[in-house]
Amino acid sequence: MSKLRKQIFEKALKLPPTERAELIENLLTSFEFPSRETIDDLWAQEVESRIEAFERGEISATPAMEVFKKIEKPKE
Repeated sequence: MSKLRKQIFEKALKLPPTERAELIENLLTSFEFPSRETIDDLWAQEVESRIEAFERGEISATPAMEVFKKIEKPKE
């Protein structure tokens, strides 16, 4: 690993988990995937399916703030 990449990696590891996740998403979306539209369509279908299951009472949800607290919680 080059010195610059190592420095960037070390700085990225110091970011809060949600910011690291955003950085990862930004890096991944910077690639040109020929089937990206297909993947996006499949994810949209999955989301709709989960929303419908939630509305039917088949699955439960966790409040976002609870999820973010768990993500941001320092490891012991």
